[in-house]
Order: sequence, then structure tokens, then C-alpha cells
Amino acid sequence: MSGSGSGSKDNTRTEEFKRATAGVLRAIAQNNEVQVAFQPGPSGLAGKRARLPLPTRALPANEMAKLRGAADSLALRLRHHDDAVHNARMPARREAKDAYDAIEQARVEVVGAKFMSGVANNLRVRLQEECEAEGFDRMTRKDQLPVHQALALLARERMSGEPSPPAAQKVLDLWRGTLGEGADEALDELARTMDDQATFTRAARKLLAAMDLAEAEVDSDENDENDGEDGGEQSGQQDNSQDSEGQSDSESESMLGAQPEEMEGEAAEDEGAEDSEEEAAAAEGDDKPGGPQPRRDKPLADNENVYKPYVRAFDEEVDAEDLCDSEELARLRQQLDQQLQHLQGVVSKLANRLQRKLMAQQTRSWDFDLDEGILDAGRLARVVTNPLLALSFKQERDTDFRDTVVSLLIDNSGSMRGRPITVAAMCGDILSRTLERCGVKVEVLGFTTRAWKGGQARERWVADGKPRNPGRLNDLRHIIYKAADAPWRRARKNLGLMLREGLLKENIDGEALQWAYKRLMGRPEHRRILMVISDGAPVDDSTLSVNPGNYLEKHLREVIREIENREAVELIAIGIGHDVTRYYRRAVTIVDAEELGGTMMKKLTELFDEDAAAAWARASMERASLVA
Repeated sequence: MSGSGSGSKDNTRTEEFKRATAGVLRAIAQNNEVQVAFQPGPSGLAGKRARLPLPTRALPANEMAKLRGAADSLALRLRHHDDAVHNARMPARREAKDAYDAIEQARVEVVGAKFMSGVANNLRVRLQEECEAEGFDRMTRKDQLPVHQALALLARERMSGEPSPPAAQKVLDLWRGTLGEGADEALDELARTMDDQATFTRAARKLLAAMDLAEAEVDSDENDENDGEDGGEQSGQQDNSQDSEGQSDSESESMLGAQPEEMEGEAAEDEGAEDSEEEAAAAEGDDKPGGPQPRRDKPLADNENVYKPYVRAFDEEVDAEDLCDSEELARLRQQLDQQLQHLQGVVSKLANRLQRKLMAQQTRSWDFDLDEGILDAGRLARVVTNPLLALSFKQERDTDFRDTVVSLLIDNSGSMRGRPITVAAMCGDILSRTLERCGVKVEVLGFTTRAWKGGQARERWVADGKPRNPGRLNDLRHIIYKAADAPWRRARKNLGLMLREGLLKENIDGEALQWAYKRLMGRPEHRRILMVISDGAPVDDSTLSVNPGNYLEKHLREVIREIENREAVELIAIGIGHDVTRYYRRAVTIVDAEELGGTMMKKLTELFDEDAAAAWARASMERASLVA
């Protein structure tokens, strides 16, 4: 009785807190039409719908503070932010967009909290919790802190006059020492103009230009009224056929708050002006009317057009448990479990359906007329009519699907942040459990890079005098979340690593596909299935800035063609908001990450159904030959 009463009291307290938080959000936003939903996962805005993390039943004090901070942050965004003004100066490149959005969010929070001390305290607690959770205090190199987070923290310091949380101070000091005079002046301008969003966006673009994240805008006081049109990164983005956010060629692939995918040509803007005179000339070509022009796409000599890494010494293939300590892995796994409570049942039902199909296939084929095994009752009539005949036995045949290995290769790029990577981790978890129960080996792999905008490979290239056509200029990071021979119970904790902030960076799909393929070819199983989950075309700004704009995509197509033609591995791809059917022969595209679990189970069921049909056909032919 007491336990039941305590649970009811906790539920009442949680519901009251949710109602109060939603009411305060609407009051601060000065908009009673805002819909507030509490759901597992990160907070976010979609029009007038605000999504907040689902509170736990216990509702400890630190969780309440974080939730209040998240609610205040969304409320201030609704009150002090104008999408039209913001989008008018939106840069084209993904990394620049992330920084531009983060700086704007810092502005609305500083402006909104200026005269509300309670809101300021909530935001301060939330920021401190985030910095500690993301491990800022353990960062020892500048490139470990993503540029958009660094610029947002530095801008917040300059605008509010308050220091960043202690956990971030050490790594921010590394950034401060490399800002340069132009960036420092832009930060001062942000502080002066934070009350006027239109002027603030110009200062934000100056900061991005000083950090080599975006092209510098032409500063013309006479055209202030046309800033939204004249300040764009490329005049081609003014074409009426393109959307207001500066996306071109209809590459609008935004999904659940993720940033839209970049054009392949747009990724080539990174540091182009300072690489060579030839590249600067190519940059000027971007301003031709009719849309952005691809840069460095002129044909290369055959010996220069072959895909190659500039240096492999800095690439790494690493086990998930080696990227963070066991305590953090346990915390991330707990976070994954908490976020996926409402999806667990849905995908588990689909997984159980797949398991039942696989188990049913175990009794579909037999070997008959054997000297030992199970007595074949169907052939007893022959012994009765002719006692000289020996008894006939049968044995169940080993099913083909047991001699199968499934490899799940998950895109760990920055655009997968949030819901997509969370659902992907959960699906990998449930798929591993399901197939393991059926005797099918499963491995879960991830691919990303070690740094944004090139790592040590790019530094080596710069030190070598920037030779032409260097090839891939970033350090690969291939992660083994679960090896095929590792039991699920031992590897389950590793899957939570996908939720770690700062892990997801660039995606170089071609080499990741080669890596997963080679791992499968080393397996003893006769049937090998490789399932790829991705949300966009391969993008690495550092590589594309000094190579043709289709350099990574072309290599991906070549790798896919080679794997599919050899037919040693069955290759399947699932695209989240991205049309992968133009790359893969067997592929499906989904719009929402929530569809991922069902789609994965469906495609695997189809594969095993094909396998069962083939086995049934072989068994029928064998029976027919025996009867004859």
C-alpha cells in the first residue's frame, strides 16, 4: 500500500512540474499557442511546437534545473528570434550553419536573461551540466571541441560579460590563443549589436569569415535594407527556384532538426581562398548567375583522379570501450535506455516477428533414408509390406541462416546527431539481441573522422607545401561497437557511445564500406550481409576543398559497384532523409528516423524469406529425386 501511494504521489508531482514548466514556457515566449510535448530525447523546436525531455518519476533537483533551463532556452528562442532575418544570412556549408545557429542561440539566451535572474540561473545550470556531461574538462586539444560550440561559448562570454563554466575554461583558452584580430573584433561587434538581430547576423558572418568558415560579405552601408540578399555566401543562392535557407539544387534534406545536407560543390568552400591563386579564381566562379558553380571539378589526368588518402598513419580502427572510460559508457547506455522507452516495445515486436520467422525455418528441410537419426514414421509402411527392408531414419538439416553473419555499418557523421543516431543505436541493440538468439552472428560498426576540417593529415599536407590533388585530407575513425563473435550482453554498453557529444564529425563513406567489407570477407560464414545506415552523401570539407567536388561520391560509387559485382556480400542500404537508391542496387529511403527499426527488420525478413524459399526449393527437388 505504501509503495503504491508513493508511486502515485511521484506521478502527481511529475505531472504538476510538467504543467508548470509548460505554462512558464508560454509566458516567457509571450505566446499561448505554443504546444509543449515531453518526449524522450533532446529538446527542440518545430514551428510552434516545443519538445522537452521526458522527466523521470523521481525528478531530482538537478534534473528539474536542467529541464527548466531547456524550457527557458526554447521560450527565449520563440520570443527574441526571427527566422526570416536569421535565414537571410544563413551560410551554405554545414559546419558554418552549425556555428551560425549556435551563436544566434547564445544571443537570444543572453538578451532574454538580461532582466530575469531566475531564467539566467536556469540557463547557467543547464550550460554547466552540458559542459560537464560532454567532457570539456578532459579535452586537451583544441580540435576536440567542435568549432560551433567553441564560438558559441566565446560569444556568450563576450555578450554577457560572465565567464564560461569551469569545465570549459581549459579548452576555451586554447581557442582564445588562436582567434586572431579579426575574430576578436567580430566578437566585440556581437556584444554591441546583440539587441538588433539584423545587425547581429552581419557581425556573426564576420566572425565566421574570420574563422575561415564562410566567405566574407561585401560590406556596403548603402545596401543595408538588402542585407538579406546581398550578404549571401553565393549570389547563386538568390535564384527564385531555391528556398529561403540558401539550399540549392533542391537538396533539402532536413530531418528532425538536423541540418540540411550540403551540395557536394558547396563543401569545397573551406579555406579555398588561401590555398592557391587557382583556387581563389575558382571561388570567384561561385558568384556566376544561375546557381553555385562546382569548384575544382575540371577533369584531372588519369593518374591524378584515382582516389587515395594523403597519409594513413593517423587513421584509427578502435573499439568503442577505448574511446571513453567505463563509467561514462555506463552513463551513456543509461541515457540511451531512458530515451528509447517508448520505442522499445514497437521495435521489439518487429524483432520478435523476425525471430519467429527464423525459428520456423529450422524445421523446413530434412535428410531422409538415413541409417540413424529419428525414425521416419512416413516410411514404416514399406517395412510392414516388406520386412526385409531396413528401418528408415531422418535428421533435421542445419538451416542456411545459421551460417550467416550480419554487419551493421552506421554513419556517425555530425548530421546524425539527435534522434537519428539514438534510434540507430537502439536498432543495432535490438537487432543484435534478436539474431543472436537465432544463432546468427552480428557486428555493429560506425564510421566518422577524428577531427573537423581535417586533422593531422591536413597538417602534414600543409607542412609539405600543399601539393596538388592530395586526395583524402582527414583522419579516419572506424569504431567497432560490437564484434561478430562478441556476445550481446558484453557489448551492449558500447552502443551508448553513439550518444557522446563530440564523437560525430565528418563521413567518408567509401573507405568505411571497404573496411566493413574486408571484415566480412575474413569471416568463416558462407552468407554475409552488410547493411549500411546513412543520412547523406559523403562529406569532408578538408578533402573537398582541394579536390573535385564529386571526389568522395565518385569513390563511394566505385566501391559499391565493386562489392555488388563480386556478389560475395549482400549489400543493403537504408537512407534517412537521403535518397540512397541512386548509389545502391538494393536500397530503401525513409523520411523519419522513427521508421528505421521497422525498415531494418523488414529488409532482413525479406532476405531470410528469400533464403528459406531457396532452401525449400532445394529440399523439394531432393525429395522428388528420392521418390523417383
